[in-house]
Amino acid sequence: MHNRVKLEFNSLPENLALARLVVASVASQTNFTLDDVEELKVAVSEAVSNSIIHGYGNCPDGLITLEVWQDNAKLVIVVSDQGKGIADIALAMQPAFSTEPDRMGLGFVFMQSFMDDLHVESEPAKGTAVKLVKLLADTNAVALNN
Repeated sequence: MHNRVKLEFNSLPENLALARLVVASVASQTNFTLDDVEELKVAVSEAVSNSIIHGYGNCPDGLITLEVWQDNAKLVIVVSDQGKGIADIALAMQPAFSTEPDRMGLGFVFMQSFMDDLHVESEPAKGTAVKLVKLLADTNAVALNN
């Protein structure tokens, strides 16, 4: 492992920029292109936004944990909360599905399109963890299993 960062912050929309900055800082230590870094920032923004909006219902008192680590093969980002959780993960990951009528429901779609692997664990009333994996350019799919 080359680098690991773990950060806890309140579920405030203002902290989206902080999460993006942390991910971009760790990602910039790799061979990712500027476009790759921008995609990572979008993916982490979507995951953190989901925690703020859906996990905590925009209540600023919730805690979100961001973990980012990089090794020889990949960058891993985990965004977790102890919020409402997701009752049906498969349904939540469907394009255009949202529990909020004024939301587009594309967060997981963006995460899936920008990452090499996406894994969501959640339990109602216990929270959600979203794991995002992006392979480094000179690696192959075998790294996803580590």
